[in-house]
Amino acid sequence: MSDPTDRALDDALTHSPQLLGGIVQLAADGIISVDDEERIHLFNAGAEEIFGYTADEVLGQKLELLIPERYREVHTAEHLPHFAHAHGTSRRMGERKEVFGRRKDGSEFPAEVAISKVSVEGRRMYSAVVRDVTERKRYEAELRARGAALERSNAELEQFAYVASHDLQEPLRMVASYTQLLARRYQGKLDAQADKYIAFAVDGAQRMQTLINDLLALSRVGTQGRPFVPTDVGAVVQRALRWLGKSLEESGGAVEVGPMPTVPADAGQLEQVFQNLLANALKFRRPGVPPRIAVTAAPDGDGWRFAVRDNGIGFEPQYAEQIFVVFQRLHTRAEYAGTGVGLAICKKVVERHGGRIWAESVPNEGTTFYFTLPA
Repeated sequence: MSDPTDRALDDALTHSPQLLGGIVQLAADGIISVDDEERIHLFNAGAEEIFGYTADEVLGQKLELLIPERYREVHTAEHLPHFAHAHGTSRRMGERKEVFGRRKDGSEFPAEVAISKVSVEGRRMYSAVVRDVTERKRYEAELRARGAALERSNAELEQFAYVASHDLQEPLRMVASYTQLLARRYQGKLDAQADKYIAFAVDGAQRMQTLINDLLALSRVGTQGRPFVPTDVGAVVQRALRWLGKSLEESGGAVEVGPMPTVPADAGQLEQVFQNLLANALKFRRPGVPPRIAVTAAPDGDGWRFAVRDNGIGFEPQYAEQIFVVFQRLHTRAEYAGTGVGLAICKKVVERHGGRIWAESVPNEGTTFYFTLPA
C-alpha cells in the first residue's frame, strides 16, 4: 500500500493551481495554450523570452501571430486539422522534422514543439511546449562543416603521403643501389674512415627505404582499402603467422589461437593488424624468455573484442596512447629495429572498420593489445 503522506502529496500536486502556475511560469521552454479557434489563453515567461512578446500583447490573439507567414496556410489547412483528428492526445518534442516560429521583430527561428490536446468544459484546448533550437542548429552546422573540412584534409593528406612516398621510391632505390655498390667494390680498399662513411650511407638508405615503405602502407589504408566482406578471422591469423614463421622459430616462441568468428572486414588489412601485433610480441620479448602469445576473441556488445597477449618486456601505462602515434617509439633503433609506424597502421585499420584499439601492459610481465570489430 502507498504511504498516506505520499497520496496527500500527489493530491496536492494534482489539484494545486498555484503550484502548477508556478511551474509553468518558471519553465525555460515556452508554454502556450490555445482554444479550438487558435486564440491564445496562456503565454508563460519562457514564451515571452523566446518570441519577444509580453503575455498582454498576445493573450486573445490568434496563434498565427507566432507562425511565419509562409507556413500559416499549411498550418491551418493541414497541421492543426490532422492533429485535431488524430487518435493520440500528444506529440513528443521534436517529433515533427522541422518547425519554425516567428518573433515579434519578424525574424524566424527553428524550434522543437511538443503538443497535447485536452477537453475543458466541452471545448478542445491545445497546449504547446516550444523550444528555441537556434543555437543547437548553428552548432550542428558548424560541426558538419568542420567534419567535412577535416575529411577533405585527411583525404588530401593521405593522397599527399601516398604520392610523396611512391615518388620517392625510385630516386632512393638509385641511391641505395649505388651506395651498396660502393660498399661491395671498395670495402677494404680505402682507409677505415671511408669504410665507415660508406657503411653509414648504406644503412641510412636502407632505413629510408623501410620508412617510405611503411608510410606507403599507412597511406594505403585509406586510399586503397577493399570493400568489407564476411571474413574468417581464424584464417587471417594463420596467414599472418605464416609470414612470421622464421621469427617464431628463431625466438623459440609459441602462439595459441583460440576460436575466431567471421566478421565483415577487409581481409588484407586485418591481416596487417595481426602481423604487426604478433611481430611486436616476438620483437619485444624478455631476454632468455621464449615468447608465449595468445590470440583470443570474445563477444563484445554488437561486435567482437580481439586480444593479442604476450609475456614480453611490457611498458609503463602512461605510454598506452603514445605507442599508436606515428613515429612514436619507446626504444631506440639500436635496442629494437623499426620505424614506429606499425601500431599507427593497426589503429587506422581498426578505426576504418568501425572499431577501436588499445593496450594494457605491466613492465617485465607482458602486454595485451585489444581491438574491437562490429559483427
